[in-house]
Amino acid sequence: MKMKSYKTVDAYIKSFPKETASRLRLIRKIIRGAAPKAAEGISYGMAAYKFNDSPLIYFAAFKKHIGVYAMPSTTKALMKVMTKYKTSKGTVQFQHDEPLPLPLIRRIVAYRVKESRAKNARMAR
Repeated sequence: MKMKSYKTVDAYIKSFPKETASRLRLIRKIIRGAAPKAAEGISYGMAAYKFNDSPLIYFAAFKKHIGVYAMPSTTKALMKVMTKYKTSKGTVQFQHDEPLPLPLIRRIVAYRVKESRAKNARMAR
């Protein structure tokens, strides 16, 4: 099965039904607010954000959920506050039939920004 190709995050979001697109826009707004200097694009067929030239966070919509891909270190660090959600190595899923946990998503992005800054500082030494 060939993955659809999108040139922008706007095009990606607009390809979904109204309600799903609205949820994706909320996640995008949180990412932009918590990481205003992150570069936005499409990678692996989903919305992708880079910070300090490294992957920061991705998100993608599926039939029953939205997946937020924030690297394994984030899932491990925030596991105690993500127990309500289905998680895997570097992913957390938010079901469409439940409200988006906006404070948790902000926390995930903030964690990734902090982690990226720390990595960048180590590399600069």
